[in-house]
Amino acid sequence: MAGGIRYTSTTSACPDPAALAAFYADLTDGEVTFVHEDEWATMRCEGARLEFMGVSDYRAPRWPEDSALVHVDFFVRDLHEAEAQAVRSGARRFDHQPNAAHCLLFADPAGHPF
Repeated sequence: MAGGIRYTSTTSACPDPAALAAFYADLTDGEVTFVHEDEWATMRCEGARLEFMGVSDYRAPRWPEDSALVHVDFFVRDLHEAEAQAVRSGARRFDHQPNAAHCLLFADPAGHPF
């Protein structure tokens, strides 16, 4: 391991860390593993950990206007079944889909693309 650096997780700013951790836990059949008031939450699922940091003046990113966005990708076996699960969990499908035959873009409840 070069320099002792090891990737552990990705952190997203949001208005409600516990709610967003619960959303991703539901989406991935994961679990919320840590919540600290309105400041921080963590969720784990198979192969990943996501962190959520509370920001009082949070502004959701705009897709595709904010083109330099980092987003989370998930592997799915069936795109249409995964779309139904995402919507049931509280996601919103973006109108602009640059590669819909291969993948779909959604917004989580805080507006982050995935």
